[in-house]
Amino acid sequence: MVFLTARLFLRNPGPDELWRKRQIFKLAAHYIGRKRNCYSIAIRNVHRALLKTTLGRKLKKQDMRELWETRIEAASNEHGISFRTLLEGLTRCNILLNRKSLATLAVWEPRTFKCLSDVACAKTKLGGIKAVANNPMPENVISNRLVDE
Repeated sequence: MVFLTARLFLRNPGPDELWRKRQIFKLAAHYIGRKRNCYSIAIRNVHRALLKTTLGRKLKKQDMRELWETRIEAASNEHGISFRTLLEGLTRCNILLNRKSLATLAVWEPRTFKCLSDVACAKTKLGGIKAVANNPMPENVISNRLVDE
């Protein structure tokens, strides 16, 4: 197409407008009514939906972390140790398990989690933390190897 004036050149939408609109209509395909068919309305709703999905990904991470912490706290309370004391004891023993793996152990491997909680309880007891001062020392933990040299 030959443009005789600059005004006609600026009014031309260009070849990529069709593809840009098609992409928006693909994202709006599941909407009902004019939100699906009218570009000016569809683009507003698509942008709003994309913003909400971005926020949703952040919220999903927060929800999963809260779920893991709840599971670990429930399992550690069964064994007579608090969540923070458990994490402190495991850190002092150089057992570097994240919340996801601890929650998985708490749900699917309760005996393994009990052993971890016993080790953490013994280490914090030997470390002099007041939160476990009234708890008895676990019988199945050999304590002389947990003392720092």
